[in-house]
Amino acid sequence: MGPAELAAATRALAAEHGAEVEEVVGDALLADYPMCHAVGRAASVGREPRVVDLRWGDESAPKVTLVGKGVCFDTGGLDVKPPSAMGNMKKDMGGAANALGLAKMVMAAGVDVRLRVLVCCAENAIAGNAFRPSDVLTAASGLTVEVGNTDAEGRLVIGDALWHADQEEPELLLDLTTLTGAHRVALGWDLPGVFTDDEALAAEIARHSAASHDPTWRLPLWKPYAKKLASKVADTNNISTGGLAGAPPPGPAGVVS
Repeated sequence: MGPAELAAATRALAAEHGAEVEEVVGDALLADYPMCHAVGRAASVGREPRVVDLRWGDESAPKVTLVGKGVCFDTGGLDVKPPSAMGNMKKDMGGAANALGLAKMVMAAGVDVRLRVLVCCAENAIAGNAFRPSDVLTAASGLTVEVGNTDAEGRLVIGDALWHADQEEPELLLDLTTLTGAHRVALGWDLPGVFTDDEALAAEIARHSAASHDPTWRLPLWKPYAKKLASKVADTNNISTGGLAGAPPPGPAGVVS
């Protein structure tokens, strides 16, 4: 499954439930999703990056927005992964898959919400036009981001979509992603991490995950760590310094704020 196939699955879901859908592909991403374009531009013809925007439900209903990371294969980019870490990288679109699964349940149940799903599809490939460590990207928000490591691509792929979603001020905005390796070190393969500064939402997620026997574990968004993202040439870096506390997802948070 490449970006085109993931986008097709999103369009098929939209057609199944009568949802509106728009797709932005390749260089057209530069206007609104420049960081997703930067990550995905090195992919071969037919596997160009794209963002699919699905909308469903009464426009006057409470707004619920899902943003899914759909990196269909992740080589690590020019900061290439070792073979032992690359073998399962087809699964790096798991966030998008979960977003689509949740959207399907919401629409099938006829929940009274105005649902929006932004599926950010890309491959982090290696080629002469691949984005590079030390590149400075300008996000849709105007924020500049130094690329400290091309294997920290997920926060770049979804960052612009999160910013656009935030502009609508939805009642609930959920970001579903395979971020990061540091999270997996802390919690292992089977326990998803939850990041939020909304205490009520955190409590609701914990209650429902326990009731459904689908456990999650809350991890901190610790503001003093923000200084670890400092850059001498941009507003922020896409990785933190020091090698510790790597699980908090700094990129999307920085882009949205």
